[in-house]
Amino acid sequence: MKDFLKYTLATITGVVIVGTVTVFFCILAILCFAISGSSDNTVTIKDNSVLVVNLSGDIVEHVNDNIFNDILGGSNTVQQGVDEIVTAIDKAAQCDNIKCLYLEAGVMNADYASLQEIRKAIERFKGSSNKGNGVKGKNGKTVVAYGDEYTQGAYYVCSAADEIWINPQGMIDLHGLSAQPMYLKDLLAKVGIKMTVVKVGKYKSATEQYTEDKMSDANREQVSRYINNIWGVVSNDISHSTTIDVTKLNAMADSILMLEDTKALVAAGLVNRTMYANEVKTYMKKLLKIDDSDIIQQVCCKEMCNYPVNPAKGTASAYIGSNNASDRIAVYYCEGSIVQNEASGALMGDAGIVSKKVIDDLDALADDDNVKAVVIRINSGGGDAFASEDIWHAVTHLKTKKPVVVSMSGMAASGAYYMSAGASWIIAQPTTLTGSIGIFGVFPDMSGLVQDKLGIKFDNVKTNKHADMDFSQTARPFDADEQRMLQRYINRGYELFCKRVADGRRLSVDKVKNIAQGRVWTGADAKQIGLVDQLGGMPEAIMKAAQLAKIKDYTIESYPTPASALDQFFETVSGHGNNLDEQLRTTLGVFYEPFCMVRGIEKQSPIQARCPIVMVLK
Repeated sequence: MKDFLKYTLATITGVVIVGTVTVFFCILAILCFAISGSSDNTVTIKDNSVLVVNLSGDIVEHVNDNIFNDILGGSNTVQQGVDEIVTAIDKAAQCDNIKCLYLEAGVMNADYASLQEIRKAIERFKGSSNKGNGVKGKNGKTVVAYGDEYTQGAYYVCSAADEIWINPQGMIDLHGLSAQPMYLKDLLAKVGIKMTVVKVGKYKSATEQYTEDKMSDANREQVSRYINNIWGVVSNDISHSTTIDVTKLNAMADSILMLEDTKALVAAGLVNRTMYANEVKTYMKKLLKIDDSDIIQQVCCKEMCNYPVNPAKGTASAYIGSNNASDRIAVYYCEGSIVQNEASGALMGDAGIVSKKVIDDLDALADDDNVKAVVIRINSGGGDAFASEDIWHAVTHLKTKKPVVVSMSGMAASGAYYMSAGASWIIAQPTTLTGSIGIFGVFPDMSGLVQDKLGIKFDNVKTNKHADMDFSQTARPFDADEQRMLQRYINRGYELFCKRVADGRRLSVDKVKNIAQGRVWTGADAKQIGLVDQLGGMPEAIMKAAQLAKIKDYTIESYPTPASALDQFFETVSGHGNNLDEQLRTTLGVFYEPFCMVRGIEKQSPIQARCPIVMVLK
């Protein structure tokens, strides 16, 4: 019996050891396979090929791919980077074997500045400012768009095509813009929470969601201004490409266009022809002048990005750069809310702009002699005021070592403008939302929940007048003296913010205060009042960085660098890829951000420099 137990335990131990070793070598094999696969970037583009761009899903600034998603089954959420789409289009423009750009329209989610970035790349691909109607650009390349249905953003991009096709039963949703702020005061009141708000800035409307149930007059004024400006850019661009008068376009938008028959869309000039999906290949073969029996050679954006292109001097987008240059321009992507520390756990959303990491990364770029200039690409409505100040300091330090150019995407407002103010040069799209120079403090008064709803009572003994002051306001709300002291603290923060902007933009503090007050400006307006230097996108930002650094031949590198293969593997297999969070985002839609805000309200820094959490432009 003793020998039986001994041999049994030995067998079990052996099985465990063999299993552990087997798992280890399986992991090692997967890592080696993934790394070798990711390092093989050789792409061959056959003659008469078509670059296919899928305009659907979430369009973000930059995606760091997880190399194990395809192997182990990653998230089903479709997410693409603007940088990848634009780089692919610009490389295709320089590749003689790419004859056509095919835009496949779908349901997409992106801000208008990002859509402008893609649209400009399409225009560069065409090589001319021709007015559509199937006429090829000067470089002989053609752009074709097809969709079963076009959302407004998708149609805005696709209107730059030479040919726009639609399913005979399809639709175009062109309706103009509306902004729908969300108000949470009554929701919080239902659970006994009241927000104590301290702010500076007539137009600093982010706090209204806690204290009001409708827009203030000042907020309505600024929102009306910027949505009309953005729609003016969109409608004028569509008009330029389709030759449809802006007045007529607005009349169409007023008529609930998505309910119109597609024959009417053709007659109006919004599309060139109708066809079913299975007919698209036939028409594409005619455009490419190939036989019906031939296969259309298709190239996706990822493949195109890996294709080595050395463009002729002066003909390429700055997105491409050179292949072998020793000098580098670093493009550092900042997207999401500005925070001091990365949130942990599910349901907390993306990491956002984590000040500690950004500062370390910028310091490393400052010390890298091969990096001659840095472009910081920002898409953020701000966040933690203290973190914004820290990043501002890192940006100003970096600027003492090399040029720093800020490229603003859909939004670079409040704290995101704060961190931009120290840059050498600032570039924004006309539709960018920026400015919002102001700060506020939001403190949840939990006394109603704890005492009235839950029936918990407090008593108190203290040595000093404010010894029991609690920023969570669990036992009691702030008294008048405490609110006055908080207001003084916020005022000092606002004065510092204005001083940082004044120094960075070479303006007087009084001038900054006249255009501050928390007001949101479009990029076009911000250029007029001196908050940005130039209108444009990433290509213009990279070219400006090269000019300031006095370099002509350079390689472009993206930062932050992706996680190591090992880290990506363990993140994937451990389920920490925020799959549940992404499912909630898809399910809740516009309610996702307020849900996360309410859930994590006690974890937010009380002093914020941000635009409204929910900025819905429909």
